Amino acid sequence: MSLALDPAAQDLLFRDAHTANTFTDEPVTEEQVQAIYDLVKFGPTAFNQTPLRVTLVRSPEARERLVRHMAEGNQAKTASAPLVAILAADNEFHEELPTLLPSFPQAKDVFFAERPVRESSATLNAALQAAYFIIGVRAAGLAAGPMTGFDAEGIRKEFLDDDHTPLIVVNIGKPGEGASYPRSPRLAYEQVVTTV
Repeated sequence: MSLALDPAAQDLLFRDAHTANTFTDEPVTEEQVQAIYDLVKFGPTAFNQTPLRVTLVRSPEARERLVRHMAEGNQAKTASAPLVAILAADNEFHEELPTLLPSFPQAKDVFFAERPVRESSATLNAALQAAYFIIGVRAAGLAAGPMTGFDAEGIRKEFLDDDHTPLIVVNIGKPGEGASYPRSPRLAYEQVVTTV
């Protein structure tokens, strides 16, 4: 059975897409980022919660502050990417639920009154949204270089606050020369899917 999505779009989003390690100096515009968000905001989350928060690092001063918190192997590419996004989970996302879930506004207090429950849910659902964000970057014809090699506490203190947990740092731009490594193997369908 074939997919409804055009094969060229399948390639753009998945088969031909690679994590980028180098980028051209072509800028990533605010309009591109807005278009990415306007597409991926429709991805599903539990209770329609929207815990993902995106901090765009554009200024040289902010970039220098961020690079200090990246793992050594991620510093050069983060310093040279046209745009870097810090993707974080907002642990107080529940405050928006009466607006985001008008059919069940009491979910804010029924399910998410306790901070540990919110943190767990925020992490899971913001991670889902981060994946949508990466696919959105690809849909915009750009490459993404997502990284988890960083000092999370340092980034939280430098750019966020106690209510936000950094999850992923993503370098964004047009891929440069030698941007990606050869495709690594993937597990076969039979190794992943079980029918019961």
